[in-house]
Parts: sequence; C-alpha cells; structure tokens
Amino acid sequence: MKKFRFSLETVLDYKQQVLDALQKEHGVIMAQVKEQEEYLAGLEADYRDMDAEFCQRKLEGITILDAMRYEQYLRAMERQIQQAVYRLEELRRQEEAKRLEVVAAKQDTSSIEKLKEKKLDSYNKAVQKSEEAMIDEFVSTTRAMAALQSA
Repeated sequence: MKKFRFSLETVLDYKQQVLDALQKEHGVIMAQVKEQEEYLAGLEADYRDMDAEFCQRKLEGITILDAMRYEQYLRAMERQIQQAVYRLEELRRQEEAKRLEVVAAKQDTSSIEKLKEKKLDSYNKAVQKSEEAMIDEFVSTTRAMAALQSA
C-alpha cells in the first residue's frame, strides 16, 4: 500500500507558521506589559519618596519657592504616572487581542491536526486490513498447496 499522505499538510504547515508568529508577537507584547508595569512601579515609588521628602521638609520649614518647586515636580510626576497607566492599559488591550488571535489560531491548527489524526488512523486500519487479507490469502494458498501435495 502507498505511503500515507495528508492532503491538507501544506495548509497545516501554514496554520502552524501563523500560530508560531502570533505566539511570538504575543510574547513580545507580554514583555512590553511587564516592562511597563515595572516602569510604572518605579514612577510610583519615586513619587512616594518625593512626597515623603516634601512632607519632611515642610515639617522642618521650607521656603515658599522650594514648596512650589516640590509641588510642580509632584504634579509633573502625576502626569507621568497617568501617561504610564494609560500606556499600560493600551498594552494590556493589545495583549488581550493578540491572545484571542493565538487562541483562534490554535483552534484552527488543532482542528486540522485532529482531522490528520483521523485520516492517519483510517489509513492505518486500511493497511492493517490489507495486511490481514494478504496473510489470509497466503495461509489459504499454503493450505491449498499442502492439500494438493498430499493428495
């Protein structure tokens, strides 16, 4: 019997390449999300430190000009934090969209792989049936030859 050949093998290969590419893109976005989370955490820590320093300086006595500088700096940091939060939310939306694309691609690939498995199973059963028929024919021929020789 001829060798097994899955007619949709090229489609399966293509779908697998698409899935691999999407998984890489998803990984890149996940790395960006993690990097942005770390950046945001750093900004928030800097803000807390600067706010604590400002509070300490107010208790010790501070000039109005220095107080205004601290307040301006803290406001600027708040804007940076807001921008970082917005960027993080955008990256998370991108990650979610890419994750859904990966899931859909996995489903496509999986359905074709299952079809391939079914076709291979059918092929293997046909091969086994063919081999059994050949063995039965061989046994029948051998018995017939033995019967002819003994007669």
